Amino acid sequence: MDAKVTLSFDQEVIKSAKAFAEKNNISLSRLTEFLYRQLISKDYQSIESLPISDWVNAVAEGQAEYHTKPKKISKSDYNERK
Repeated sequence: MDAKVTLSFDQEVIKSAKAFAEKNNISLSRLTEFLYRQLISKDYQSIESLPISDWVNAVAEGQAEYHTKPKKISKSDYNERK
């Protein structure tokens, strides 16, 4: 059963991804699902260990930067840290 998820991307990324999906006769949702399946099919320990990171580093003008949000902690863990 499919479930919905809301994601936010740069507008140019969305435009290019939609064009790629259309060119390959697949919906953007199924393309995204396929990419996530590839990510979870192996035991990657970090974003840097993904095979694509080597390619990104090779074509980047400088060191690739990954922007992540801090992990959320539970209320009990927060209170214990006080």
